[in-house]
Amino acid sequence: MIRKITLSLILITILVFAFFSNTLLPENPSAVRPVLFDSGDTAWMIVATALVLLMTPGLGFFYGGMVGKKNVISTMMQSFMAMVIVSVLWVLIGYGLSFGPSITGIIGNPMPNLFFRNVGTTTAWPLAPTIPLLLFALFQAKFAIITPALITGAFAERIRFWAYLLFMVLFILFVYTPLAHCTWHPNGIFFKMGVLDFAGGTVVHMSAGWAALAGAIFLGKRKVQKVNPARITYVLLGTGLLWFGWFGFNAGSAMGANGLAAQALGTTTVAAAAAAMTWVFLDKIIGHKPSAMGACIGTVVGLVAITPAAGFVSIPHAVFIGGFASLVSNFVVRKFPKGKIDDALDVFACHGVGGMTGMVLTGVFASKTVNPSVTDQGLLFGETTLFYHQLLALVCVSVFAFAMSYLLFFVVNSITPLRVSEEKEALGLDLSQHGEYL
Repeated sequence: MIRKITLSLILITILVFAFFSNTLLPENPSAVRPVLFDSGDTAWMIVATALVLLMTPGLGFFYGGMVGKKNVISTMMQSFMAMVIVSVLWVLIGYGLSFGPSITGIIGNPMPNLFFRNVGTTTAWPLAPTIPLLLFALFQAKFAIITPALITGAFAERIRFWAYLLFMVLFILFVYTPLAHCTWHPNGIFFKMGVLDFAGGTVVHMSAGWAALAGAIFLGKRKVQKVNPARITYVLLGTGLLWFGWFGFNAGSAMGANGLAAQALGTTTVAAAAAAMTWVFLDKIIGHKPSAMGACIGTVVGLVAITPAAGFVSIPHAVFIGGFASLVSNFVVRKFPKGKIDDALDVFACHGVGGMTGMVLTGVFASKTVNPSVTDQGLLFGETTLFYHQLLALVCVSVFAFAMSYLLFFVVNSITPLRVSEEKEALGLDLSQHGEYL
């Protein structure tokens, strides 16, 4: 009864505030001159925004095909609900916390942008001057949507639905938005240090990877860890959708239809291909059959690893990044202590480790020739500053994301149990949480 009343009050409050937002919130005190936008850049960024959103249902198929048959709907539903909940949360307060006026370079002041107040079509973000601010905000919303969805693979087949929703909200507010602000806001501490993260190596993949590890440790092991994948065809479909959507993820982060977008599209293509090839070949070398699952996982690892570097490195270096990250993640997957920590779908080994590998290699291969905005080049070009800053950011993000996520799991579990009962786990989350089945 208390939960129903609370949910009703939350829903009513959001709807009432949205209805009266124009009168409840103050007008922007500063006059803003209209900005002349570029129609080509705007068109491309609308497409890129849609492509990034497509990644989340793609992730649903990717994860849904890997779990047991009685947990497919639940796993896919978790990704779908990320699109639902985070979209509203982003408009309400998430955008302001990420990109509002900076508070000590760590978090944004959300007050000027509550319910997208002052986020319209006549102004622009300083680093994306050729597209409307509203479009930039919506593009960034899709990054926020997929990040908590990535985490779900770690605690698949054993988390309660409502507890997951509460964790997702807290994760966006207390983990994702500070990292987005530090990394991508012009006054963010990482941005001012010169840390390079083109499309989310730290903000998305490392944060999700470390949160996944925290969740796997906190929730404990499944009663049955070895299950046959329900639909490997779903995994193949999900991988295709992720790869397709990732072009919006990376090439869209150029914020325009320009040469940098083409460069990011190229590096994304070859890194994913090199990683998939490496994973399949390595499986054969160590005596395993070349599997569709391995090819799909390798592809995603390559996409993850190139994300922070996509607009800063050359095509040949992208091939190396994809292949090397695949080797590292494959090793971590095989050596991960699965008997002790049940990261169900290897989220940490693939997204966390892949993101960290990409961040480090960005500090090795970043080049002014590829992107003239690079202040400090990578180690390969005789400069060390960027490499050290990348390592420092990696350590800071890792500690923060893991510790804060573990704390949030503890808080959520104190409010409502995170884990389903043994009976409901045995029954399957599709039936026990949603009353549905394949």
